[in-house]
Amino acid sequence: MYQKTVLPNGLRILTSNMPHVRSVSVNVFIGAGSRYESGEKSGISHFVEHLLFKGTQQRPTSNTIAETIEGIGGVLNGGTDKELTVYWIKAMNSHLELALDVLADMVLNSKFDPVEAEKERQVIIEEINMSMDSPQQRVNLLIDEIVWPDQPLGRDVAGSKETVLACTHQMLIDYWKCQYGPSNTVVSVAGDVHHDEVVTIANRLFGDWTDGNPTTWFPAQNNQDIPRIIADHRDTEQSHICLALRGPSSEHPDRFIFDIINVILGEGMSCRLFREIRENKGLAYDIHSYVSHFFDSGALTVYAGVGPNNVEATIGAVLNELSQLKHTTIPELELSKAKEMVKGRLVLRMEDSRSVSGWIASQELLIQKIRSVEEVVSIVEAITTDDLVRVANDLFHSKGLSLAIAGPNINESRLNDLLAL
Repeated sequence: MYQKTVLPNGLRILTSNMPHVRSVSVNVFIGAGSRYESGEKSGISHFVEHLLFKGTQQRPTSNTIAETIEGIGGVLNGGTDKELTVYWIKAMNSHLELALDVLADMVLNSKFDPVEAEKERQVIIEEINMSMDSPQQRVNLLIDEIVWPDQPLGRDVAGSKETVLACTHQMLIDYWKCQYGPSNTVVSVAGDVHHDEVVTIANRLFGDWTDGNPTTWFPAQNNQDIPRIIADHRDTEQSHICLALRGPSSEHPDRFIFDIINVILGEGMSCRLFREIRENKGLAYDIHSYVSHFFDSGALTVYAGVGPNNVEATIGAVLNELSQLKHTTIPELELSKAKEMVKGRLVLRMEDSRSVSGWIASQELLIQKIRSVEEVVSIVEAITTDDLVRVANDLFHSKGLSLAIAGPNINESRLNDLLAL
């Protein structure tokens, strides 16, 4: 599925040959994100990511960088998450060298112009304001805050307005020099490419890059022993609910069993939550669940947007579905459907060069082990109904429940009384 070379400076180069596609996707993954930040530096990884698009000595403006890639029909973007930062380009395979050159230039040679930094500071504050004004986005931030309180894993990746305003120009440069280094980076290329050619280009562009002193991530505090609730009182037409339970980490043996439970519970229009709460009860338009896996923690979160008068009924219905997963054997047919959904979505993703590039690079960076699609399919195929009941009973319990809600007329005491499994 892939080939790997480690340059003398520690930079890992991965390639996956896809001779049937005409695109090439180049990803640069950095071990930088909100989990690497102290409280006073919250949001600095995201701030640095923004600034890397603002110009280099060779390409002095953000417009020059954008035109270089858009002028060949390509797409350029980036993103910051809790455990990584990524920069990527997707273009025709004939532009492989240019794509690598642009990303190397951004990562190694960004100007960090003070004037541009001040402009971008205001852009990020507007980004934070936008999420604060959206109750759906806000409640998804609040649930992390209550599941992982007072620690990096529970903070908004963008930071707060206070920390963004307090972040000095020198702090940004120091963080970039410290966290961005070859031993903390993976360069991944997927498409109709040859590994040796990619290594040659990458060695020329990145070979002289030297390490800073990258910091490690802050451990999660998972010591929850009672249900938790957090509320954002606001005048909206809907109440937005997130109900979360703790889950396994990225490398936990039960990780894929937990993923199958999530599919059965809340993914797609045939899942249990959609059928019961939308189709049967008519309580919500949007209801779904999702899982998060991190180095040393994880969660399953159910989201619903409902009328304020239906909050208690919806929470009760969700808790009933979670209880059913604990106490009732899942039919083999339902398990088989969930397995096919997981396998199908994974295989379909692997038809896209960007997905393949991201698949191998993220695993290499985060867990230093790359599972093939076939390995994951084999793990999923081996999951039994007994596995599902066991994991549900291990993880679905009252003391691990957390509730975040944004909307009007919130009675926190009454809602807290509902939080029992």
